[in-house]
This record gives sequence, C-alpha cells and structure tokens, in this order.
Amino acid sequence: MTLVAFDFDGTLSDSEMTVLLGERQGVADEMADITERAMNDEISYAKSLRDRAALLEGLSDEKAQEAFEDVYLRPDAATVIRELNEAGVTTAVLTGGFERGVEVALEREGVSVDTIVANRLPVADGELTGEVEGPLIEGTKDDALERLAGEREIAMSNTVAVGDGANDLPMLEVAGLAVGFAPKSAVRPACDVVVATMERLRDVFDDEGLLD
Repeated sequence: MTLVAFDFDGTLSDSEMTVLLGERQGVADEMADITERAMNDEISYAKSLRDRAALLEGLSDEKAQEAFEDVYLRPDAATVIRELNEAGVTTAVLTGGFERGVEVALEREGVSVDTIVANRLPVADGELTGEVEGPLIEGTKDDALERLAGEREIAMSNTVAVGDGANDLPMLEVAGLAVGFAPKSAVRPACDVVVATMERLRDVFDDEGLLD
C-alpha cells in the first residue's frame, strides 16, 4: 500500500468544523443536525454543505479563524501521519471540510501530508458570504482518490482509505483497503477493517507492512 487517504472531521480530528463555526454564529444545533443527517446518508452531502454554509453568512472572518484555531487532531493522529511519511507512503487528506482548519491542526502538531483536497468558505468585506466552493462539494472522494493515485502511478489496489461517514463511502468502496474509523452504521458494511483509535489504526498499518 503506497497511498493513504484520510477523511478529516470525525476521523483524523474529532472536531466538526462547521459546528465550531456555527457556535460563533449561534447556529451550532442546526449545523449538528444537518451534519448528522448527511453522515447517515439521509440527505446529500452537497446539499448539507451548502445548507450549513448558508447559515454562516455574515460571520466575520476573524471569528471564523477563531473557530479554525479550535480544530485539533485526535491523540496519536500526528504520530500515525509522521510514521507513514517516514516510511515513504504518500499521505492525503480528502475532506468536505475546510482547508484552513486542516492546515491549522496539522501545523500545530508539526506534521504535514502530501496533498490536501478540501473546500473553502469565500470571504467578502471581511465576512463569510454564505457560499462554499471547492472540489468536494459535488465531486466525490472516489474521483479524488483515483486522480491522486493516477498522478503518482499508484495502482488502486495499493491505496488505503480511512473514513467514518457517508461521504467517505465512495473512496472506501474503490480503495484497496477500506478502514472505518468508528464508522456510522451505513458505512460499516463497506469497511474491510474497523478501528476506534489511532493506536489501533497504526497497528493495522503496521500489519499491512506500510510502516516498514
């Protein structure tokens, strides 16, 4: 296995970026409800993301940055990423969440990944516009994973996907190894392996020979 693609919110991080943003706007409960419905495959991810972004219209960019500063990696996640990098494995974050939050969390731990594929919240006149843009609104994570593998001439059989929610299903279904991180019930059947901690995920990677 030479390419590992991680989901972010709910996987590498137990933070939920849109909820953190929603707290600054007083709409966290509405955000959480929309997120949960999307993760359980009750509504499309694209619709859920647009609905959540719309609730953030008018939030100052300063308050948005405060929310992103509250995004943290799970315990041991940085260690897992670092060991994969040291072993020469290509690492990627594929998330419907937002670049700024991913970057803050990685930088805090002093780790990096080869590629971040994420969405963005446009800003105008110092405030969020209520819009969302990026490759993973209508685009799906299987396309992103296949594109990354193709660019690096890595066979899909040599890829690993790690995720927890319904929008991770496409990449879990096409990856050579599908790992569910405490996956939602709708996602579990697509997983080859299920883990609940980063320590256990590291063990899976070790067993597969990724850390050699």
